[in-house]
Amino acid sequence: EVQLVESGGGLVQPGESLRLSCAASGFPFNDTAMTWVRQAPGKELEWVVNINRDGGTTFYADSVKGRFTVSRDNAKNTLYLQMNSLKIEDTGMYYCANLPYMTNSGDLAIGAILSRGQGTQVTVSS
Repeated sequence: EVQLVESGGGLVQPGESLRLSCAASGFPFNDTAMTWVRQAPGKELEWVVNINRDGGTTFYADSVKGRFTVSRDNAKNTLYLQMNSLKIEDTGMYYCANLPYMTNSGDLAIGAILSRGQGTQVTVSS
């Protein structure tokens, strides 16, 4: 059974940082492209970043480029998202998900999601 468990969310002020984690099991994590997506209240799912199976290739949404960094530890079956310089518009539920293939397209990634976790809430507020 595929399990994806996100953690690390919280309430922070604008400009602060958070590091999200996603513990994966039930599938060959080290051979799987992964993605982070988010959803703000009342809005559609928004793509954040894709990372390939070895972490050597990443693609970011323009809205987070330069502020967010994705990484993975295949030995620990864990995906990370370091979020710096957080903005109010970064508020939302953050989900990690596995993909059947690596893509540089956010739309394709969202449409291809195989499984995703329950999410971790990130709230940026002054």
